[in-house]
Amino acid sequence: MNLKEDIKKVKQASIQLQGTSIENRNKALEEIIKALLEHKEEILEENHKDMELAIENNIEKAVLGRLKFDEKKLQDVITGIQDLIKMKDPLFQTQLARELDEGLKLYKETCPIGVIGVIFEARPDALIQISTLCIKSGNCIILKGGSEAMKTNKILFQIIQNAICLANLPKDSMMLLEARSEINELLTCHESVDLLIPRGSNSFVQYIMNNTKIPVMGHADGICHIYVDKKADISKVIPIVVDAKTQYVSACNTVETLLIHKDIMHEVIKDLKIALEEKKVEIRASKDICELIECNELSDQDYETEYLDYILAIKTVESVEEAIHHINYYGSHHTDCIITEDMQAVDVFMKMVDSANVYHNCSTRFADGYRYGFGAEVGISTSKLHARGPVGLEGLLSYKYKIFGSGQTVTDYASGNKTFHFKDITI
Repeated sequence: MNLKEDIKKVKQASIQLQGTSIENRNKALEEIIKALLEHKEEILEENHKDMELAIENNIEKAVLGRLKFDEKKLQDVITGIQDLIKMKDPLFQTQLARELDEGLKLYKETCPIGVIGVIFEARPDALIQISTLCIKSGNCIILKGGSEAMKTNKILFQIIQNAICLANLPKDSMMLLEARSEINELLTCHESVDLLIPRGSNSFVQYIMNNTKIPVMGHADGICHIYVDKKADISKVIPIVVDAKTQYVSACNTVETLLIHKDIMHEVIKDLKIALEEKKVEIRASKDICELIECNELSDQDYETEYLDYILAIKTVESVEEAIHHINYYGSHHTDCIITEDMQAVDVFMKMVDSANVYHNCSTRFADGYRYGFGAEVGISTSKLHARGPVGLEGLLSYKYKIFGSGQTVTDYASGNKTFHFKDITI
């Protein structure tokens, strides 16, 4: 197989795909739901094979949690697709309309990015979410999943590709890479691939960024924080922290470090320890906390660690400003939260914490495209350019400017014979 030539076919298909109707793209999504349900037993069986092999190979628990694809995850992705179908067509929406001069009108209109390559970890549900978001937004997709999920990914890809053909979308709209060696060749295809979204370790994401001319969007580590302010409502603290740590421990938006104001530490820490121990969470804490409860003393390395496990670092701070400094210094600019009833502290925290998602009095686990009403997400971006936070339909769009004239030339304006009057037009 000549990979570069096959990727060029995906590029050619992207021109056809962006011209398809919303009815056809929604029909493809409906066919995908139908096919997932029809082939449910085959999908679960292939995932069972992947799980067995992963266990034999002593794959870490966090990866096993992401790899498992059961009926609950299947229903979740189907719900996400149903939500996508209900959303309006994101393409060719006018964002700006302006009359530059009489008979000369400018429009800014949404359009697909084109061909998106997504390299993701062992999460079969991510393959479905990514594929359906790209279909809805008119983008072609090149997928490279983790080797641990190879069997599950393969059957899911075949099911989705067959479904889009039934809706008369181009077969080459999708491509699945299976060999890890193909990643390096993909990185050289800057003429055909418009955007790369890597999802994995910090070192892996940095490798992708440093070895391609293709624009890269994504995040590396998910080192998320919760700060418990001195004016926190104690009744809110334990449910929020426990949910953020244990609801799905291997997710990138799971809290890894808890910062507690020293004035409220004594009121919180003992009950919090009991609640965390019930969930089998190991506490690694600063020295002053270790003097109050039995736990392991943490090191500076813990502040820089994305555990993806039942481990929580806890440290006391003396002010909201110290908490903000710690978060901006050690965090990954992903998702951070303040628990407090002091709206002045909330205002400072929200403005000064430099993260893609900043919360007040709720779990960090809400950082998710589905929970934002995006249908799903292709990932969470900690970049500040193009898209930030959960990347749903809007993050998979670009735009173009269209001018409709009636014979105008720049010479008339450069010479002063004509002038622009720039009047916004109602869209």
